[in-house]
Amino acid sequence: MQQELLVAGGNLPGAVVDPSADLFSLDIDALKKVHELNLIGTILPTQVFGKSIAATGSGSIVNISSVSASRALTRVLGYSLAKAGVEAYTRWMAVELAHRYRDAIRINAMVPGFFLTEQNKQLLTTESGAYTPRAQKIIEQTPFGRLGAPVELEGGLIWLLSDASKFVSGTTISIDGA
Repeated sequence: MQQELLVAGGNLPGAVVDPSADLFSLDIDALKKVHELNLIGTILPTQVFGKSIAATGSGSIVNISSVSASRALTRVLGYSLAKAGVEAYTRWMAVELAHRYRDAIRINAMVPGFFLTEQNKQLLTTESGAYTPRAQKIIEQTPFGRLGAPVELEGGLIWLLSDASKFVSGTTISIDGA
């Protein structure tokens, strides 16, 4: 199971829709598992850490979404549905937190574009280090003409966690090379 998650990148092989797959016979169990991993896997930590933040009086929660939440990408149906749910949950929770705690507790989401990481390296590069056709297609559709480096997520995260974004809640910040 662990290896399957690493290869599918937050997804499961059964929830990845192959171009030759029957669209009317999707693996619902795999879609449910991806939903649980990505959406419920966001809600549960928010409950745990949110309670702790509420006890201390103030803080900021940052969820992780994906460009696939708002852009129709081939193959990743389960992941896209779950990440769209993360964004909806973030907006909903922001309103609920504001009603109860005003600006003391904020929640936002970062929306990474395509970043080259250890988790997706097999999908995006060959053994020689060249980009795969999938990576080339992504790069062609990214205005910066490249994949992101994980370190490039830090600025957005630091801003969302800091008081510099004290009047920001329920929003998504895209970090996608556009």
